[in-house]
Amino acid sequence: MSVRELVVLGTASQVPTRHRNHNGYLLRWDGEGILFDPGEGTQRQMLRAGVAAHDLNRICVTHFHGDHSLGLAGVIQRINLDRVPHEISAHYPLSGQRFFDRLRYATAYRETVRLTEAPVAADGNLAVTPSYTLEARRLSHPVESYGYRLTEPDGRRMLPDRLAAHGITGPDVGRVQREGRLGDVTLDDVSETRHGQRFAFVMDTRLCDGVHALAEGCDLLVIESTFLDEDIELAVDHGHLTAGQAAGVAGDAGVRHLVLTHFSQRYSDPGEFERQARAAGFEGELTVAHDLQRVPLPRRR
Repeated sequence: MSVRELVVLGTASQVPTRHRNHNGYLLRWDGEGILFDPGEGTQRQMLRAGVAAHDLNRICVTHFHGDHSLGLAGVIQRINLDRVPHEISAHYPLSGQRFFDRLRYATAYRETVRLTEAPVAADGNLAVTPSYTLEARRLSHPVESYGYRLTEPDGRRMLPDRLAAHGITGPDVGRVQREGRLGDVTLDDVSETRHGQRFAFVMDTRLCDGVHALAEGCDLLVIESTFLDEDIELAVDHGHLTAGQAAGVAGDAGVRHLVLTHFSQRYSDPGEFERQARAAGFEGELTVAHDLQRVPLPRRR
């Protein structure tokens, strides 16, 4: 049975707290694991969350501020120590290549794993697999930053009442699926489009076109809400979003499940982020993330 869920490894912004580790998020998508923004301490958080190095297939870094990338050194050395048998791809802003190089070779270790560097230089698709298309969009932050989005290909949902009306049963159901028709009956006559699931990961950014493009129609949106709305000037100055802004994006985009994260240490009440998100009009499922939480993708539409 396929598993699609977000494993939250850390939710702090620039400074970790007693209860929040630096950033780190693992997306389990069927048989793959995609690690986003491994901040300092990610390797230990993986252990606490039951995530193994063998679970990783991709690493996606939005930008090279320390709370989003300092854990790379440990994670890369761990996948080599554990001799992960498959290739792992790494995506990150090309402008930060020097930082990636330093983190990859921060100390001496024996390389045993094929780690393929696939940096991001512009908006567009990064990978196309049978299960998803991975794309990146430029965000607005003091250093170059990209958000990521996974889109599953659309499929078809067979409709039992229409199949019965056309007298199609048993092996003939599979035949019309494979061949597109059975006699005079077409696939469109007995099925409808099943929209693929969509996931987006949006970290440090001001409001910009990239934020809206990534969020559009998402089943699960993970988005930073570093500040509360009363500190919106700080958010703009430092290239971040408030809880209300993040929720407004999600509402406009038709997001089904909104996950707020990347919280400033200045706030002690996580519930205020939820209150401000609801006040901004977001009516879908809402999670104010905490470390080691698991968030399943919503059921298909």
